[in-house]
Amino acid sequence: MARPGLATRLYAGEANINIVGRRKMWFTIATALVLIAIGSFVIRGFELGIEFAGGTSFSVPASVDGKTLTQDEVAKAVDKAVREADPEASTTAVQQVGEGADASFTVRASALSADEVSKAKATLVTDLGVEAKKISDSQVSAAWGGKVTQQAILGLIIFLVLVVAYLIVRFEWRMAVAALASLVLDLVLTAGVYSLVGFEVTPSTVIGFLTILGYSLYDVVVVFDKVQENTRGITAGSTRTYAEATNLAVNQTLMRSLNTGLVALLPVGGLLFIGAGLLGAGTLKDLGLVLFVGMGFGVISSIMFAAPVLSALKDQEPKIKAHNARVLARRANRSDDVARGDQGRPANATDSDVPAMAGSTAPRPGARPANRRSGNRPGGKR
Repeated sequence: MARPGLATRLYAGEANINIVGRRKMWFTIATALVLIAIGSFVIRGFELGIEFAGGTSFSVPASVDGKTLTQDEVAKAVDKAVREADPEASTTAVQQVGEGADASFTVRASALSADEVSKAKATLVTDLGVEAKKISDSQVSAAWGGKVTQQAILGLIIFLVLVVAYLIVRFEWRMAVAALASLVLDLVLTAGVYSLVGFEVTPSTVIGFLTILGYSLYDVVVVFDKVQENTRGITAGSTRTYAEATNLAVNQTLMRSLNTGLVALLPVGGLLFIGAGLLGAGTLKDLGLVLFVGMGFGVISSIMFAAPVLSALKDQEPKIKAHNARVLARRANRSDDVARGDQGRPANATDSDVPAMAGSTAPRPGARPANRRSGNRPGGKR
């Protein structure tokens, strides 16, 4: 009978992929990625949006007297106007807002004074041929972004405290620590991607960060619920170590985690690549980006990090440590018994050459009857 394929075994939870057993490798990879992320935080920092860094925003209509302006034209014109007003100022990428006749381009620049804004707008009127009243500007203070950051940090702390409390009540403190470690890893790696690639951090990014926490927690709880089911009463006589029972739980929930992750990433990917990429909806880019990156890391960390961390913590528990030692000793004794049973057998011997039971005179199945002398036969002939 042909062996089932990998996909079938994954769905049945019988793939037996050794994930928890390779926990040292996963910890090494996670440590390396975290160090890279922290290095990027220190060296590159973050590209803060105007809401956090403060600055001036210019809005220019996409069409003037029947002529349609392009993003490149508007970007160059605004950059030139801003630098003429303040040589040390800079601009960010252009974003298109709206469609058709109501479309406009928004360009963010460094903070400018009222006089500098007036000079920049006068230059734009000359270069683009746009009426001054159609060019709008707004000043954003960095204090507003600071308040958003404070509220986000407060919300994050409250969320983590509630998560730890729930996991301790629902499972145990070791599972709470493992889940918290997975959440922190997810956040650090997502922030590292933002820092390395230079994605702009906006209020939408902060909202996305808080959203991925809930998703990552859901995936971890699914895995831990199965771990708890497999390890309940494990010290009473199970033939598996705690790490092996945890690995079985990961395999049994692996396909569910992958399917859940894929279903969640598809709409987010559509939001990011279609909405922001093809349709040019720049306001969707920040939210879609952080959700896509964070959810992807959440699926990986719940499988390859949370369960191995839990296993490492439980293996330090005296009761589990004693159970693991008993299981391994029992296996070693069985191996020794098998090895002693094979001693003395010829190298070319087969199972059919060994009697079914030592000392038994019962013929082996399929053996020819043995010839015996019979004293009762006439003439004593054989």
